[in-house]
Amino acid sequence: MLKSRAIRKIFITTLSLFVFLFVYSLPSLEDNYTVKTNLEIESTTGLATDNIYLLNDDGYLVKSRILLESDDLRMQVLEIINQLTVNEKNYFPKGLSPYIPKGTKVLDVLCGDDMVTIDFSKEFLEMDVSLEKQIISGIVYSVMDLGDINGVILLVEGEVLKEYPNTHESLSSPLTRDIGINKEYDLTSREAINKVVIYYLSEVDDDYYYVPVTKYLNDDRDKIKIIIDELSSSYIYESNLMSFLSSNVELLDYYEQENVLFLNFNDYLFDHNDKVLEEVLYSISYSVFDNYDVSMVMFEVNDNYVGQVSRDDVMNGK
Repeated sequence: MLKSRAIRKIFITTLSLFVFLFVYSLPSLEDNYTVKTNLEIESTTGLATDNIYLLNDDGYLVKSRILLESDDLRMQVLEIINQLTVNEKNYFPKGLSPYIPKGTKVLDVLCGDDMVTIDFSKEFLEMDVSLEKQIISGIVYSVMDLGDINGVILLVEGEVLKEYPNTHESLSSPLTRDIGINKEYDLTSREAINKVVIYYLSEVDDDYYYVPVTKYLNDDRDKIKIIIDELSSSYIYESNLMSFLSSNVELLDYYEQENVLFLNFNDYLFDHNDKVLEEVLYSISYSVFDNYDVSMVMFEVNDNYVGQVSRDDVMNGK
C-alpha cells in the first residue's frame, strides 16, 4: 500500500511539473506559430504556402508567405483578410505590418465565376489617405494570388466600393492586378505609355523580400528588355530597394515557345562563384509572370541551360 502511495505521489508530482513547464512555455509557442509569414516555413515544413502582401517600414507592399490552414477558397480569403487587418492577435516579422483599419469586420465572402466578393463593415472606410491605394492594391494582389481568380469585388455594407475613401478617385469593379502596386511614374508624355511590373528586393530584419513595382514609362521596347535593364542598372531604383543582377549582364536573346519564355544571357548572369543567385532567378521570374502569360521561364547562359522557374512553383510556394 505504501509503495502504491509513493508511486502515486511521484506520478502526481511529475505530472504537475510537466503541466507547469507546458504552461510556462506557451508564450514562446505562440510567438512561433503566430508569425504566419516566416520565410522559413517552406524550408522547415516542406508545406506549400500562399502569397500575402504586407507593408514594410518604407511604405512598400512586399511579397511574403503565409501558411493557410484551409483548402477552401472562401476560408482562405477570410484568413488572408484577418491577417491583413490591424489587431492585437497578429504577430509579424519586425518591419512588416498589416494595414486594413482596426475594427474592420468581414460581413460576407462570396466565391464564384472566377470572382471573389468581399463585403466589409463601415470601418473599412477609415483608412489613412496616405495608405488607401496601398490597402486596396494589397488586398487585390493577396486574394488574386490564391489561384484562378480573375477579379475581386469590394463592398462596404453591401455597396460596391466605387472610389477611394479619401481622394475619391474612381475605382473599377471588379478590381484586377491592372490596378498596379507600389506605382511609380516616369513619364514625359501621355502617349505610348508602357506599364511594366518589376520585382526588386528589400531587406527587412535581415531577410530579403520581393517588392513588385508597377512602373509607367514612355518606353516602347519589349517588356523583358525593360525588366532586365532596370534590374541590371547600376543605379538602384531607391536606396531601400535593390537588385542582385550584375550591371554587366546582357540579354543576348529571348523567345517564347510552347508557353515557355527562354532567356539567354552572357556570363555575367553568374556570380563570383559561377552560380546563379536564387534572388536573381526569382526577381526576373516574378517580373516575367506579372507581364507575360507564360507558364515557365527557362534560363540559359551562352545557349547552355542553367535553371528554370515555373509559375506553379511560384504560386504554390515551392
